[in-house]
Amino acid sequence: MKIDMHSHFFPRITQGEAAALHATHAPWLHAPEGAKKGQIMRGPDPFRPVYDALWDPHARIEEMDAQGVDIQVTCATPIMFGYEYDAEPVAVWAQRMNDLALEFCAPYAKRLVPLAQVPLQNVDLACKVASQAKADGHYGVQIGNHLGDKDLDDEGLVTFLQHCAENHIPLLVHPWDMMGGNRMKKWMLPWLVAMPAETQLGILSLILSGAFERIPESLRICFAHGGGAFAFLLGRVDNAWQHRDIIRQDCPRRPSEYVKRFHVDSAVFDPGALKLLVDVMGVEQVMLGSDYPFPLGEQQIGHLVASQDWLNTKEKDQIYAQNAIEFFGLQALVKV
Repeated sequence: MKIDMHSHFFPRITQGEAAALHATHAPWLHAPEGAKKGQIMRGPDPFRPVYDALWDPHARIEEMDAQGVDIQVTCATPIMFGYEYDAEPVAVWAQRMNDLALEFCAPYAKRLVPLAQVPLQNVDLACKVASQAKADGHYGVQIGNHLGDKDLDDEGLVTFLQHCAENHIPLLVHPWDMMGGNRMKKWMLPWLVAMPAETQLGILSLILSGAFERIPESLRICFAHGGGAFAFLLGRVDNAWQHRDIIRQDCPRRPSEYVKRFHVDSAVFDPGALKLLVDVMGVEQVMLGSDYPFPLGEQQIGHLVASQDWLNTKEKDQIYAQNAIEFFGLQALVKV
């Protein structure tokens, strides 16, 4: 079995519908009925060219069948988060997008698994929407890795993570709104440099702040894109913890001791990077994730894992499916 736990969707919403979130800057989809290609728009401006697998579940299932993917966990394209707007309209927007996610998955309910989005800028509303989403049939929630200058160690965000832990709501953390500004204005550098750094920053903010000490171990949290730069730079972090008391002041244990508190996906695209990731995290903490259906995702879903001779059959099965089944609670779908 092959379960791809990191994919995205974007519903066919019009500019008029998006205006309910923001009159001039909200995202919408320019894709006429029956079109194979479209454009994510931000207000009047093009944001990203896309194709029909992003909004058409039938087209998606055809591609899943062609690639041998049995189940795909899907969630909002991060531009849909709405974190930059007031929380109340974003709560309404999130509920609408969550309903559309359920609608997208409904024709293939045993193969398309939805994750919800929440108004993360207001912890009470975020908790309410997350619990409602679980009741409505979502299998978890996707959140961004920060809110402006607030990282995941912010007390409000920790409260949300505690709520998800206590209510058994799995989380996928996805980088967005990347650092760098005008220093990364060409060659997709925000996606190539800042995006992995954002993910590492999210992980380290939970470790070094001591937040993981205050969050129940029942929290199921996964970081996208192989955890960004985390695995490669963990030795540097451990070394700093050992030799600098400022690193230890809020973090009672060696940072590498926290790797069992979170999962990562397998979207690293290189055999050596995957070997390092599995060595650092442990095979039970890595799940197949493609970032489908975008060009920076794995184009042959699962090929990287399949082609590694150093992974035995059981280990490949763990990454392909078993870890995701446990993480998202998919037992009923696969009849384990």
